[in-house]
Amino acid sequence: MKKLLCIVLALMMVLALAACGEAGTEETAPATEPAGAEETAPAGEAAGAKYTVGICQLAPHTALDAATQGFIDTLTEALGDDVEIKNNNAGGEQPNCVTIIDGYVSEGVDLILANATGALQAAASATAEIPVLGTAVTNYAIALGQDDTMVEVLGSNISGTSDLAPLDQQAAMVKELFPDAGTVGLLYCSAEANSVYQVEVVQAELEALGYATEIYAFTDANDLASITQTACDNSDVIYIPTDNTAANNTEAIANVVLAAGVPVIAGESGICSGCGVATLSIDYYELGQITGEMAVQILTGEADVSEMAIGYDETVTKMYNAANCEALGITIPEGYEPIA
Repeated sequence: MKKLLCIVLALMMVLALAACGEAGTEETAPATEPAGAEETAPAGEAAGAKYTVGICQLAPHTALDAATQGFIDTLTEALGDDVEIKNNNAGGEQPNCVTIIDGYVSEGVDLILANATGALQAAASATAEIPVLGTAVTNYAIALGQDDTMVEVLGSNISGTSDLAPLDQQAAMVKELFPDAGTVGLLYCSAEANSVYQVEVVQAELEALGYATEIYAFTDANDLASITQTACDNSDVIYIPTDNTAANNTEAIANVVLAAGVPVIAGESGICSGCGVATLSIDYYELGQITGEMAVQILTGEADVSEMAIGYDETVTKMYNAANCEALGITIPEGYEPIA
């Protein structure tokens, strides 16, 4: 009997200890981290992506927006969920390009898209290791302070696509539309190296066609209107290259040139849609697509950025701004497409 009682008491003690152990497990709360100590996954892993691409666009205007969109569409179509894209716009401020690019370098992104010369210059200064693709950059050697010629392969961590349209054909467009004009004013931002290059080439072409030319360089948006007015006062026609400052301030230019009755031949369709009458332009969306194809090859290991030649959109289109032509009483010949 005593032996049986001992066994029963022992079983009761085991059950009691088990119950206490279960109660302790239920009452213990999971460990928590201090506020603000959330762990950040490495770049590209937050969304389960294999690659992370950082985009820095210099300014928000039609041409650059189209190039960025073409790049994004091509990249996502090819890589889908395997790519995470970070897209930032510098708002036309060069220091913002530096901040954006430095952030991408710190994060260790797999590739940087630098949209326009200012963004490319910031990327070139920030990294010599991360692959950098430029787009909407006219002349890479000039943009990077290396040379004054068109270099096809840079041989570094930088390549990309050029938005250079045939400058001789743009000069010929002036002759086609305004054969009786005497003086052509060349309006551009002196802070943009690629604009300087285009103006020098076009100036020589125009003078070979018999025009007198005069250069009108503004330093930034602050003196753009006054310099444009001076150009109008002394020109029969104005030529504006693919200039980012001009593209970001077409309304200010239009207010002056339309009131003065002076037509503008523009280097690309975005500027023309804002203040011009005609242009011979590439398609910036297609340019972005070409750049996106280059990015896919680099990310997947199919190509080495240091061996990639600068790409071009070979298709150019004669286009005109119907509203501005009507306002200035200009009749455009056949062969030109209206800008949407």
